[in-house]
Amino acid sequence: MEVVHEKAAVVLKKKKKRLRLLVLIAFIPTIIWLFLFLILPYINLFIYSFWQAGPINIIKEFSTANYTKFFTATTGARAPFSILLDTLYLAGTVTFFTILLSYPLAYYINFRVTKYKRFIYMLVIIPLWISYIVRAYSWKIILGTNGILNSLLMYLHIIDKPLEFFLYSKISVIIGMVHIYTPFVLMPIYTILEQIPRNLIEASKDLGGNRFQSFFKIIFPLSLPGVIAGGTFAFVLSMGDFLAPSLLGGPDSNTMIANLVQLQFGTSNNWPYGSAIGVIIFILVLVVLDLTGRAEKKYSAMDSKEVR
Repeated sequence: MEVVHEKAAVVLKKKKKRLRLLVLIAFIPTIIWLFLFLILPYINLFIYSFWQAGPINIIKEFSTANYTKFFTATTGARAPFSILLDTLYLAGTVTFFTILLSYPLAYYINFRVTKYKRFIYMLVIIPLWISYIVRAYSWKIILGTNGILNSLLMYLHIIDKPLEFFLYSKISVIIGMVHIYTPFVLMPIYTILEQIPRNLIEASKDLGGNRFQSFFKIIFPLSLPGVIAGGTFAFVLSMGDFLAPSLLGGPDSNTMIANLVQLQFGTSNNWPYGSAIGVIIFILVLVVLDLTGRAEKKYSAMDSKEVR
């Protein structure tokens, strides 16, 4: 019997080894793809950031001048570091308004809609199926001097001539980006609201809690991980956006950090400096993801304890 058990154990170990080998082989194409198209470009970007742009070719000598230039340069229309601060402010503003729009809508669909809930949800996220550029251009048509908004205000005799500040301003950039990124925020909030046990809300009502108490004591705390996840999507995507600021904010007046990177790799042809800015953005995004990830885990753990 012992011999049989030993043979069975040996066979089982061989099967496990074969299974591990098969799993490894199955993941090899994915690993190669990630290395070639994700890790290697970032390594290349990091190396480039320490080189210098010469009159003709790139000078491949180690230097931290690009990073020093980013944090200390004051020449030109706007300092690069001030552009980064403006980008953070704008991304934070977009995140705030997307959450402000998404949460009530997700709450309404989850707790107030009884019929055609999925259909209404699909209508809300339909903009994700439309081209990004089309959505940005649609706001350009709406907010332009001859656009729908100005035409409506003039038709109602509210204004005598078209208002120019609607387009090519920070307001137009925020409006366009809020519309573009709201579905990204709504989806995680809707998902986590849908997962909240309804018996907890019923128990709150049975214990004498009103609608506001049930919301602030149960629903909102349990939905915080979804809010954080959605807000992270909006913040990170807004930071890296350069099309909406270019189309709605104008070429010069509202340059964001991503537009500065585009400028270095395009017109200025200063790839090392653009790489340095890209590395700074990448590190900043990693810090944001780490902080929001910790916050999400913290509130998820707190919510699970409260539910127990």
